[in-house]
Amino acid sequence: MSILNDISSFLQQGRAPKVKELVAQALEEGIPAQEILEQGLLDGMSIVGEKFKNNEVFVPEVLIAARAMNMGTQILRPHLVEAGVEEKGTVVIGTVKGDLHDIGKNLVKMMMEGKGLKVVDLGVDVSAEQYVAAAKENNANVIACSALLTTTMNEMKAVVDLASQEGIRDQIKIMVGGAPITQHFCDSIGADAYTPDAASAADEALAFCQAV
Repeated sequence: MSILNDISSFLQQGRAPKVKELVAQALEEGIPAQEILEQGLLDGMSIVGEKFKNNEVFVPEVLIAARAMNMGTQILRPHLVEAGVEEKGTVVIGTVKGDLHDIGKNLVKMMMEGKGLKVVDLGVDVSAEQYVAAAKENNANVIACSALLTTTMNEMKAVVDLASQEGIRDQIKIMVGGAPITQHFCDSIGADAYTPDAASAADEALAFCQAV
């Protein structure tokens, strides 16, 4: 449907007012909200994600596209709720205790939302207790921890350990990421996944949620 293709391509260009206008128009034409979300907004964001992964676009373009997507989803949200559309899974995300960097975390959040996941953003300086409490409260499938400082990396192990102590470790996947993090570190603390960039993190989180 050409209006959905238009929504996707305007979103990729980051033209938020145009995306908003076309989403409203598509609803008026009787196109189901779920279809507009998946074939318009998510399709566009997923193309942006792929391009970002391949270094064809950069952080500013992703942020502009994400803003356009948010404007579109604001209009769709009430219609999606009415139609009883289920989110594909829930991720609790945050930057670990002692670390105040959030650019990477925010990018990952946008990419995950671009895959149709519900993301509970705890912000920065998040303790293991806060991650685990939020995961329980939101019945989350994934906890995603971000760190930029080598001094805060070990907080991620605290999250893994506490999830085990609280008895939710077998129900939840723990993902780690950030500049100093490696696959080796991920394995050494017993986390489930490390991804080098935001787009891969979103793919991985979606795969975890769909495997439930």
